[in-house]
Amino acid sequence: MDYRGLNMHAKSLLVVDDDADLRTLLSGYLGDQGFDVTEAADGKAMAAALAAGTFDLVILDLMLPGDDGLTLCRNLRAESTVPILMLTARGDELDRIIGLEMGADDYLPKPFNPRELLARIKSILRRAHERGGDEKTVRELAFAGWTLDLGARHLVGSDGVVTPLSSGEFRLLSALAENANRVLSRDQLMDVLAGRESGPFDRTIDVMISRLRRRLGDDAREPVLIKTVRSEGYVLATTVERRA
Repeated sequence: MDYRGLNMHAKSLLVVDDDADLRTLLSGYLGDQGFDVTEAADGKAMAAALAAGTFDLVILDLMLPGDDGLTLCRNLRAESTVPILMLTARGDELDRIIGLEMGADDYLPKPFNPRELLARIKSILRRAHERGGDEKTVRELAFAGWTLDLGARHLVGSDGVVTPLSSGEFRLLSALAENANRVLSRDQLMDVLAGRESGPFDRTIDVMISRLRRRLGDDAREPVLIKTVRSEGYVLATTVERRA
C-alpha cells in the first residue's frame, strides 16, 4: 500500500485504554514509529485531552470504566470527524457492527500484534487523507429520488425529509453510489468500511446492506436499488448524478 504524500511523522494519536501497561506499550511503539502519542485512561481523561489539543486519530478501547467505548465513540462522532479505531477484548461480530455504525473507522480485537495496529492506523489515515480531497469537488450524489449529502453525511428524500445515516451506512452508500451499476465485492466494501478484507464468516457487510435497504425503502426480498449479485457482491442499480 502506498503512503506517499501522507506525512506520518506529523500525526498525533490519542490512545484511550484503562490498561496502563498496554497504554505504555502502545505509546512507546507508536512513538518509535514517528507518531506523537497522548494517553488517556477513561472518558474524562479523553475529554480533557480533546479539549487541550487536536488529534489525527483516536484509538479507543471498548471496555472502559464509566462511559464505555461505544458511548464515547458515538459522542465524539456527533461533534468531530476525527478517525476512530476501536480496540476490544471481545471479538463478537455484533460489537464490531455496532462500533462501525457508531462511527468507528475500524475495529481491532485484542490481543493483537502492534504491527497489525500500525497497518490499520496507516490505512485509516490514508483513507481520511483521500476523503479530504474528494469531498471538495462533489457535494451531493442524487439517485432514484434520493440525495446523498456528502458534507452533512445524510440522505434527503424527494419530499425533503432528512434520513440520518450512521458513519458505516454513509461510507457504504457513498461507495455504492460512486460506483453505480458496478458490482462491488464484499471485500471491496469491507475495505471501504474498515480498510481491510472481510473474513470468511464475517457478516458485517450483509447486515449493513440490509439496514441501508430499509433506509431506502428497498424491498429486501426483491430489491430494486441495492441488488445482490450472487457470489460476487452488491450493486446500486440506478443512475447517479454528481452535483458540485
